[in-house]
Amino acid sequence: MEILSSIFDLSLINSTIRAATPILYAALAAIITQQADILNIGTEGIMLMGAFVAIAVSFLTGSWVLAVLAAIIGGVLMSLIIGFAHVKFKGDIMVVGIAVNMLSLAVTKFLLRELFGVAGSFYSDKIVQIPKINIGFLKNVPILNDYSLFEILGPIFVLLIWYLLFRTTWGLRTRSVGLNPKAAETAGINIIKTKFQVIIISGVLGGIAGAHLSLGYSSMFVENMTNGRGFMGVAAMYFGGVNPIFAYLGTLIFGFVDSVGARLQSYGFASELILMIPYIATVTILAISMIRKFIVKNKAKSSLIPLK
Repeated sequence: MEILSSIFDLSLINSTIRAATPILYAALAAIITQQADILNIGTEGIMLMGAFVAIAVSFLTGSWVLAVLAAIIGGVLMSLIIGFAHVKFKGDIMVVGIAVNMLSLAVTKFLLRELFGVAGSFYSDKIVQIPKINIGFLKNVPILNDYSLFEILGPIFVLLIWYLLFRTTWGLRTRSVGLNPKAAETAGINIIKTKFQVIIISGVLGGIAGAHLSLGYSSMFVENMTNGRGFMGVAAMYFGGVNPIFAYLGTLIFGFVDSVGARLQSYGFASELILMIPYIATVTILAISMIRKFIVKNKAKSSLIPLK
């Protein structure tokens, strides 16, 4: 009981939100493109590039604001590779996404050695982190304090993307492109323009995810530090039925599992087993999503069968 009480305490809420936030922005990046029928598994590579660019610019300029802006630009450039390769030149989205992930991994490893002369990881006292928000009168309520800027902005981005997709004309046009591109084109919607728009927005969100990962979640860069979080974001997207609000719940599940796993490791549980937990959670959430989708699809089909 003592171990359980030390693992499942109020500070677990902070840890859960902290661990869920990078995955949340990755999920939002995947959602915005999926609404236009683009499965953006390249989110992993966009995040990784954003994380490296953020660390590099923060180190060189001493400004976390410039670092975040640079990470966004880096994320957009990586997303444009996906846009041109898939939308303009009709490349298979899975192949393009994997290529972007591999490209980001190779480029960041190369630049880490060329710019900083190190391998594996880079840390410096000159790196300026994204600030944490502390409200004075809440200092005695830890679960409501000591959050990084983008951890606080996360739910706001969720509501903003939800409103953009489901309560605006642009969102209606975007979803129509994903549901029936021929009908959308007949209605006068520029399909290529719309797809490039969502890809650029996903690059912005992916860049923020990477910047938060290296400057908010931590204050260093490690090779392949995204460690599957982009794919977890895609899993959360499926779990939420391509809805930002429900996907947020999926990211909190990932954050909770990751935080509990980290605490279990401090009590002597095998590190190999603990490292497996997030990936087991990913597979489980994807399985639940696919089963739910199958059930809904079958119900829809059965409702169309005429009664004799």
